[in-house]
Amino acid sequence: MNNKYELIYEGKAKKVFTHDDADKVIIEFKDDATAFNALKKAKFEGKGKLNCLISARIFEILIKNNIPTHFIKLENENTMITKKIKVIPLEIVLRNTAYGSLCKQTNIKPGTSLEKPLIDIYLKNDELNDPLITKDRIELMKILRSKDLDLILDLTLKINEILIRFFKNIKLKLVDFKLEFGFDIKNNILLGDEISPDNCRLWDLNQKNDTIVSLDKDLFRNDLGGLIEAYREIYRRINDFL
Repeated sequence: MNNKYELIYEGKAKKVFTHDDADKVIIEFKDDATAFNALKKAKFEGKGKLNCLISARIFEILIKNNIPTHFIKLENENTMITKKIKVIPLEIVLRNTAYGSLCKQTNIKPGTSLEKPLIDIYLKNDELNDPLITKDRIELMKILRSKDLDLILDLTLKINEILIRFFKNIKLKLVDFKLEFGFDIKNNILLGDEISPDNCRLWDLNQKNDTIVSLDKDLFRNDLGGLIEAYREIYRRINDFL
């Protein structure tokens, strides 16, 4: 990254830098992989590039479907230019199929298709270990107005419909995914962060006998190997389809 740009923030998977235009930022994707709130860490060469390219293509699809996002354009293979947003400290997780923490916290069996999408909201706070949070607690903590939260939940359901259709076209099942939102300078709510195999559970629909084959970060979480190959396969399918 050019030295004239100042590092604003460094997270687990990305660095955010200033831009010549004060209303924009430069986001650089890192090769780091983390799981279990960064208790597990590793580096995978090429991961940042793949996540950046996949996210850019998916943001483009969402924008065409009238979803407001922070994405402006790719700068290069592992860097994108986005609108500057004030990130809302909530992680919105939408689940179409029961898996992961939902099954650990309930008596629902892994792989159960949910009758309707389930939205879980987590407080984005590493010190508190990102706890599950209620609408009333969000209001109590004055994180967000009720109407803004309703807008975010509505957008999340719309995004889910768009992504289910898109991923199905490239033989992937969208099990669940995590979104983050923020306010731009005009106080509009925009989808931020990234949409990639780092924050989506994607199962390969090319398998027989309902065998679960993950093409996402579960490969790293569960020490299954083949992470970069899986991400590369997703990017290949996206490009072949678009």
